[in-house]
Formats: sequence, C-alpha cells, structure tokens
Amino acid sequence: MEKEVIQGELVPNSHLPFSAGVKCGQFLFISGQASVDLEGKIISGTFEEECRRSFDNLKNIVNAAGLEMSDLVQVRNYVSEDKDLVAFNAIYREYFSAPFPARTTLVGCIGSVLKFEVDAMAFFK
Repeated sequence: MEKEVIQGELVPNSHLPFSAGVKCGQFLFISGQASVDLEGKIISGTFEEECRRSFDNLKNIVNAAGLEMSDLVQVRNYVSEDKDLVAFNAIYREYFSAPFPARTTLVGCIGSVLKFEVDAMAFFK
C-alpha cells in the first residue's frame, strides 16, 4: 500500500527522523505533536499554552490532509502532571465534540521537557 507524507505551510517540520503525518489507504497517522513552532523548536509555556499549541499543530496536519478534527477516530494524549488533568479535559472539549474519538490519556510519562503531547489517527470517508 502506498504511503503519502502530509506536508503543508502550517505543518511543523522536525529535524528528527519522522513525518508529521502519513496517509496510508483510508487512514491518516499523525505523529506526536507537542508545543513546537513550524521549525520544530519547542515553545515552552503554561500547561494550557502548550496543550493548545499541540492541538493546533494536530489540527493543522489534519487540515493539510484535507480532513477535519471530526474525522479523527483515535486520540492519544500524554499529560506530564496529574494536576493538569482538569485543564486538559476543558481544553480537549474546545477541539473535540460528540461523537468523540476513541481516547487514551497517560499521565507522568513524558519527562520534564514537555507538559503535553498528542498523537492521533483519522479516517478518510
């Protein structure tokens, strides 16, 4: 099956060996998105700032593939600290609405450099 790398004006680039998004068949696989600028440089901030920037990066990749956030079927979230879960769930609702995609949220697993990261999978109808 042929793979297509998703690129675009608002899709963050990285010096690391991965693609931000890859279309394969009817699926779009999106690599972990953190609070980075278009050149892949980490932009530190409050949890809320980093979470929103991560979701905005995710949304830009989804849009570059010709999809909408409602086309996401699975979202995996990585929250650095327990204390940020309430804020995370509030921000999550700004980006997603019912019917919600399947979701996993892990806490305390990403070290101290990032406060949040998200990866996802979408489906082309």
